Amino acid sequence: MRMASDGTLHMDTVLKQALGNAGTPAPAGPPGFAFDNTYARDLEGLYVPWKPAGSPAPRLLELNADLADELGLDARTLAGPNGLAVFAGNAVPEGAQPLAQAYAGHQFGGFSPQLGDGRALLLGEVIDRRGRRRDLALKGSGRTPFSRGGDGLAAVGPVLREYLMGEAMHALGVPTTRALAAVATGDSVRRETPLPGAILTRVAASHLRVGTFEFFAARSDAALLRRLADYAIARHDPELRAAPERSLRLLQAVVERQARLVAQWMGFGFIHGVMNTDNMTLSGETIDYGPCAFVEHYDPAAVFSSIDEQGRYAFGNQPRIAQWNLARLAESLLPLIEAEGSGSAAVEQATEVVEGFADRFQAHWLASLRAKLGLSASAETTDQALGDDYLELLRQHRIDFTLGFRRLIDTAEGDLEPLRALFPDSVPALDAWLQRWLARAAADPAGLPERTAAMRRANPIYLPRHHRVEAALSEAAEHGELGPFRALLAIVRRPFDERADDAAFAEPAPAAQTACYRTYCGT
Repeated sequence: MRMASDGTLHMDTVLKQALGNAGTPAPAGPPGFAFDNTYARDLEGLYVPWKPAGSPAPRLLELNADLADELGLDARTLAGPNGLAVFAGNAVPEGAQPLAQAYAGHQFGGFSPQLGDGRALLLGEVIDRRGRRRDLALKGSGRTPFSRGGDGLAAVGPVLREYLMGEAMHALGVPTTRALAAVATGDSVRRETPLPGAILTRVAASHLRVGTFEFFAARSDAALLRRLADYAIARHDPELRAAPERSLRLLQAVVERQARLVAQWMGFGFIHGVMNTDNMTLSGETIDYGPCAFVEHYDPAAVFSSIDEQGRYAFGNQPRIAQWNLARLAESLLPLIEAEGSGSAAVEQATEVVEGFADRFQAHWLASLRAKLGLSASAETTDQALGDDYLELLRQHRIDFTLGFRRLIDTAEGDLEPLRALFPDSVPALDAWLQRWLARAAADPAGLPERTAAMRRANPIYLPRHHRVEAALSEAAEHGELGPFRALLAIVRRPFDERADDAAFAEPAPAAQTACYRTYCGT
């Protein structure tokens, strides 16, 4: 086994090693997938053909019927034995070309030159009903050449967490990967204790990551880097294909998408938890829901990930880390930017684009704050300070982030009690702030009904609360009971419409639980 001087496996050796595993199980009966696999066809050398390990006694846990319809698939067929065989890794549908993608990544600031799909396989690509190309991938389907000593498996709890969080984010309007299916394998996964195994079928605009570019840039493989960049442009920014400085323009497009995405995260109180460069997509979708959570009381320093001991990926640090990750993408693209005519100015141009992230994020963040406060975009320069001052009130008094904004709607409609009930008995600073906000709102060109309707679209009442998530996952993993998971899934799929029967799902987790709450990456 030939190793590089840095201890990583050479890609050509990985490919040769894979030949004995490159075959696939016999095709399953027709579950309706119509694959068109551009990644396998256009990017040979950027992946290893591989096959899933299979499951001894698979059982369908959950099928996303709405997503299946979006993909042009028949949910009833997918729920049958042929669909289950595909989701369990026991058969490969006709036209699929399963492969493990190669990528690198900066993990907590340290560079790992070879990561790759250690427990995931890209089955292929389908075109959905709206003409969009979508990846279908298995997660937890067994070891690959990139597993680095891991078992390549996943457990029921982390699989259902990703399913739940992806659907919650989708319902909030945040770009995200989604789960098409979750399957119990009938096998156990060895972690601290044996856990029931599971496989997730993930759907994504693509699985291209910042780390994908880092992998080939670190190897100074200009030819593959060029092919990868051209592929990314054709897939996500086709209007740039003929641009003279298309790699610089690609960087600009990714900066814009990530600035918008992180502002959306912040607007809903979402903490990704592990913002490594291999977890940042070129498409601008949220990916890899491992140690993620939504903040309860507002705290920019909030960290729930068990592995983030230094707070690198704390809630309020996410914009800075996103910019840091984008700088790594810029470094990877530099040879291409230089070759496209920028020459000695390439570094300065790329730096300018990355530094522009701060302004782009701030613009999206201000738009988010205005929407949450029921204010129209205008030339008013005090809106940012108004939003910042309210956030500081929430921080000082440890007020629930979600309810703190949602109860402003009641206040706008003349009922101050729901908001005041969140605060201590008397908070003069809140009264002063409310006077400023109501005065600004009164001057807004939008009428009250229009403003409160907009606020309801920007301020959810239901999110995946810590205690609800953990209770649902525990019941599923320990007792095989999916009722609590499905009940919570139904709630978070309708996050904005307040319902009296669901009032308990809007309640924050107990303070004692939030104080010691930790999430795990699930590997």
